[in-house]
This record gives sequence, structure tokens and C-alpha cells, in this order.
Amino acid sequence: MSVPKSQIIFSQGNAADSVFYIREGKVRLTVVSTAGKEAIVALLGAGDFFGEACLGAEDLRVESATALTFCELLRIEKEAMTTALHREHKLSDLFIPALLARSIRYEQDLVDQLFNSSEKRLARILLLLAQFGTDETPETVIRKISQGTLAEMVGTTRSRVNFFMNKFRTSGFISYGQDGIQVNSSLLNVVLKD
Repeated sequence: MSVPKSQIIFSQGNAADSVFYIREGKVRLTVVSTAGKEAIVALLGAGDFFGEACLGAEDLRVESATALTFCELLRIEKEAMTTALHREHKLSDLFIPALLARSIRYEQDLVDQLFNSSEKRLARILLLLAQFGTDETPETVIRKISQGTLAEMVGTTRSRVNFFMNKFRTSGFISYGQDGIQVNSSLLNVVLKD
């Protein structure tokens, strides 16, 4: 299915009846608390799955998914996915490591939130968005992400993100260009320092 930029793919509370695979584009997963506070859970790109909680005991979506860019998605009904995982070993070999990687990432995010300053959390998010420390070649340029979105991801205010982004820019860790934020590998120093 083709999904235009900014379109909601599914909302928190909808029936959980399918898994999605991103062929092209970027998707943002968010949750909203009962008090109305929204948090970004993940930013996903080509090759990622989402909506997989339907394969467990979840009957309703626990998060919302929104297209950040134009997306080409593969929508797989719950029953078809379950059957395919049992029959198609290539799919299982792709899907299970993706789930484990996401689980590990969520665990790292929790530890990061509990133990690190907002400055370190922002540096880590920027490095992750630029794909440093992954098997992928680092993109080094993060295209069009607002400081408000970064603040939601870090768990701080937009003004604190602005302060740290200016500090990172002054230190040469990042730079701004027409294409977005250029992330230098030297930003790792912020994450690694005690």
C-alpha cells in the first residue's frame, strides 16, 4: 500500500489485525498516555516491521503509526503472517532478528532514559538517526527533523534540545545544511564521556 506523508496508518486503540513491513519511507510510532501526553516510541525505515504486537495477545493497537515521508508498505494480515512465519523460513529468519533488535533497542532506550542526562540522550538519538553503530553505512545527514520531535524522543523540552544543539554545533559535533543536520562521528565523545 502507498501512504502519503503525514497520513495515520493506524491509531492507538484500533483493532490489531495486521503486521506492516516498510519497503520505502519512514514511519513514526507514538503512544499517548491517559493524561494526553504523547511520546515517540520509534522512528522506523525501510526494512523494518511494525504492528507485530498483534501476533501476541494484543487485540488493540498500543501505539499509533504515522508516515513521516511517503511510504510503500506491505500489510500482512495476522493469520497470513502467522502461517507464513511457520512455513517460510526466510521470512522467519528476517522477522525474528528484527524483533530481537527492536526489543534490545527499547531496553537500551529505557536504560538511557533512567541513567543518562538529556544531553547524552540527545547525542545518542542523533547518532542512532544517522545510523552510527549499525551494520548500515552511516547516513550522517538527518533530514528535516524538528527540535520538537527530538525533544519528544529525548524526553525533555524543545528549549533544552535547542541549547544542546547549539552546543553541539559550536563544538563541531554537528552542522546544519540545506539537506538537514550533518552528524559527525566526534559526537560519540558526548555519549562516551562520564
